[in-house]
Amino acid sequence: MSSWVSEQRIEPWEIIAKQQRAQDIAGQFGATASFVGTMRDFSDRPDITKMLLEHYPAMTARYLQKLEDKAKAQWRLLDCLIVHRVGEVLPGDAIVVIACWSAHRRAALDACDCLIEELKYKAPFWKKEFTEQGQHWVSGNTDGH
Repeated sequence: MSSWVSEQRIEPWEIIAKQQRAQDIAGQFGATASFVGTMRDFSDRPDITKMLLEHYPAMTARYLQKLEDKAKAQWRLLDCLIVHRVGEVLPGDAIVVIACWSAHRRAALDACDCLIEELKYKAPFWKKEFTEQGQHWVSGNTDGH
């Protein structure tokens, strides 16, 4: 399984390197596209001190597997990886890691781009932001600048 949710702090580059070694695809891929999303200390409000990410585990696991299957069906990927954090996240922590391996760059880049956009807007996660003034649930995601 190349997609999962982690309740623990994640180290993106270690996860990507481990996945690449585990798949034993050396010599088969010419491109690896990756995306690492990191928590900022601001959103539409300044001074975010932490965030709580909640989910329904079975729903999330099905959704991530569906995304992975869709990407592998749409592009000629040798492998792809999706890891998303849940629980308490602090500014500077990695929240999401996506990596796609393919023989050619366009497939890896397009799949990685599609996966983060789908994940950002459609994945079943709920975010609560904390500031010095209080806390609030986030009703939507910012657009992809």
